[in-house]
Amino acid sequence: MAKQTKKQEEKSFHRELAEQLVTLSTSGFGLVAALAWNEAIQTFVKEYVQVFYPSQSGAISKFIYAIIITFFAVFVTYQLSRLAARFGTKK
Repeated sequence: MAKQTKKQEEKSFHRELAEQLVTLSTSGFGLVAALAWNEAIQTFVKEYVQVFYPSQSGAISKFIYAIIITFFAVFVTYQLSRLAARFGTKK
């Protein structure tokens, strides 16, 4: 009986460890992706927005950048929430 409990505890530990590793690696890759998007959007704003508004490009570029990032964050969060609801993993 004690052996069975110990095996169950080990199995539970390994499952939780695997879940944590997946969470950590997903977070790490998410950070890398966010940094890549950050740089891509900044480059887009510099190359296309500042061409049309060269004298006022500082403030306008930052607002456009903030709007793009906000839209992207809301879109991704919404899609992930729908996916989580579909699989019943919403916490």
